[in-house]
Amino acid sequence: MNDNHVVIMAGGIGSRLWPVSRPEYPKQFIDVLGTGRTLIQMTADRFRDVCPPENLWVVTAERYVTTVKEQLPEIPEENILAEPEPRNTAPCIAYACWKIGKHHPGANIVVTPSDAVVLEKERFVDAVRTALGFTRSSDAIATIGIIPTRPETGYGYIHSSEAEPGKVCKVSEFREKPDLKTAEMFLREGGFFWNAGIFIWNIDTIETAIRRYAPGIASLMDEMSVDFYTPDEAGTVRKLFPKCEKISIDYAVMEKSREIYVVTGSFGWSDLGNWSAVRLHSSLDEHGNSTVGTDVRLFGCSDCMVHYEGSGTLLAEGLDGYLIASKSGDLLICRLSEEQHIKDFLASRP
Repeated sequence: MNDNHVVIMAGGIGSRLWPVSRPEYPKQFIDVLGTGRTLIQMTADRFRDVCPPENLWVVTAERYVTTVKEQLPEIPEENILAEPEPRNTAPCIAYACWKIGKHHPGANIVVTPSDAVVLEKERFVDAVRTALGFTRSSDAIATIGIIPTRPETGYGYIHSSEAEPGKVCKVSEFREKPDLKTAEMFLREGGFFWNAGIFIWNIDTIETAIRRYAPGIASLMDEMSVDFYTPDEAGTVRKLFPKCEKISIDYAVMEKSREIYVVTGSFGWSDLGNWSAVRLHSSLDEHGNSTVGTDVRLFGCSDCMVHYEGSGTLLAEGLDGYLIASKSGDLLICRLSEEQHIKDFLASRP
């Protein structure tokens, strides 16, 4: 366990959960489900049985560093890595792994997003431990696959024809986010799993893979790492990190490597990418309504989602399938069936 490290990626802006999530304070730092814990705190919580607090790492934008310190005070300050600008997940992951590797050459690493929810924590941790046991003495990469419950078009998929829940099995291919017809085919055929964006590897494996498939990023990391753990680190990262190619770890490494394995299972997982997903993972009343707020009163409403951060009372009557969300003076009211158009609504002017 002392060789295990967990890297939490926390640089996203969560724009699909507007107005509660916004660039200055995105969803990973918000108690979206009304549990008393923010999403990044819930992420750290579920890995407490995987590694000690001093082996938890967070990669985030410079402007969120203070928030991370406030919400995860148990993490050493040197383990909070600040990206001067977003360059997608490959440079983010490379930065964390090169820094970990400099002081922990035997590290076995889990990389995870900061904004997902996992309801079945024990089963999830068992799957992660299984993957860590596999990668500890292997030059392969492992990932976690979620057994799909619906033909979801918002997730990428992992295909493994030989997959068995809880076992390490070879990945056949990765598939991009499908259209509905393709997603329905995936469910009929079986062997397709939601890609949770969780990766497990040992330090030698990931450094070798990045050197082979993304040599430009590896070269910059080698140059940056000279100043890791010194007073010059921040300045060097600010100078060199923006030169990294803007590319995801999926495109840079995962889709090119032949030694990829998956551990699959049902963990009550969701990336909470939109308000409908939040509602699915929230407590519902007898009419299918989910509410977060100090004083929310619904009358004759059904299948609604309300997230109210005001100090007063929110009262609604006669709504069916509606979303109401407010924060800092902004108010959103729309049908849940139309939430995919929120960005379009924001961009347009009457």
